[in-house]
Amino acid sequence: MNIGIIGAGTMGVGIAQVAATAGCRVVLFDANAPQIDKALTGLEKTLQKLAEKGKISQEKATEIRNNIVKGEALQDLKDSDLVIEAIIENKDIKTKVFTELETHVSENCIIGSNTSSISITSLGAELKKPERFIGIHFFNPAPLMPLVEVIPSLLTEKTLPEKIYNLMKDWGKTPVIAKDIPGFIVNRIARPYYGEALRIVEENIATPEQIDEAMKTLGNFKMGPFELMDLIGVDVNFAVTTTVYKDYFYDPKYKPSLLQQRMSEAKLHGRKTGKGFYDYSEGAVKPEAQKDDALYQQIFLRIISMLINEAVEAKRLGVANDEDIELAMQKGVNYQKGLLAWGKEIGYSKISETLHNLYNEYQEERYRQSPLLRKL
Repeated sequence: MNIGIIGAGTMGVGIAQVAATAGCRVVLFDANAPQIDKALTGLEKTLQKLAEKGKISQEKATEIRNNIVKGEALQDLKDSDLVIEAIIENKDIKTKVFTELETHVSENCIIGSNTSSISITSLGAELKKPERFIGIHFFNPAPLMPLVEVIPSLLTEKTLPEKIYNLMKDWGKTPVIAKDIPGFIVNRIARPYYGEALRIVEENIATPEQIDEAMKTLGNFKMGPFELMDLIGVDVNFAVTTTVYKDYFYDPKYKPSLLQQRMSEAKLHGRKTGKGFYDYSEGAVKPEAQKDDALYQQIFLRIISMLINEAVEAKRLGVANDEDIELAMQKGVNYQKGLLAWGKEIGYSKISETLHNLYNEYQEERYRQSPLLRKL
């Protein structure tokens, strides 16, 4: 297949690598031309390291690199069978690119967006042929993370999701099909992992170190919520939360954190700026968590209950089937088990009781239970 990629940032070049590894011919385009050279130079180094470590052969490394060519203009994507956009999370900018792209590509070309939070229906509605438009959401880093969310819009041609689902399998990915709702599967269900952790800190119940330690030791999460926000980017995480909150018509469940907003304003964005919830400057020592077993249990049960409630609500609303909900959280954010299975293991009645107590304490809609939770 001929694949076009718009955007030569980390996601764009990562998706290009995935497609090129699968034997596709890829044209990589970015409006900022020097960014393409920078991305391809970085890719060459990555491929060389993989070859040196024996992960791929030298021949394969050369083949992958040769499968990717630089696009000088958007019209260089004219022969593409599929174009995937991976640019800034801004609806107006994306829409402008799609409407111009449509004037260059053939009528049979599929157009996809890697957006993590913008409505696929709203993006595709501006096209002359919205039926060819679909969400194809990779996770960062695209070559390593197996999950791809395939999201049809209300206007997407009915057989297209299955075509993209099968293509992603051919590319060695684990695809899931999701409804076009804010946050899709992963970014919707995972919101309490960050939001509830931030809430606990804002209330002076525990420190970021204690919360991270509690979730890692009791939940076997690979990274605590604050470590993960620092890795993703505090500003990026805040932007996704804000978009989901707005798109759900300001549902209190997804209310952003004032602390996170202030940190974004202060440019305390995490690893990329050298400081976030933790200090990453040279010689900085990570503070030790003051261990408190009872507090750790309280933290874990509060956050996991919110996560499981979101998964149950996604099941109730048919956001995806049970298997895809479980797969998405395991493959997209590395949860050690699916949340529906986790709820069964802890006991849905225990989760229900925890949320009931939180609701009584705070009198906030944030802690309302999914109607399905009480029945499980």
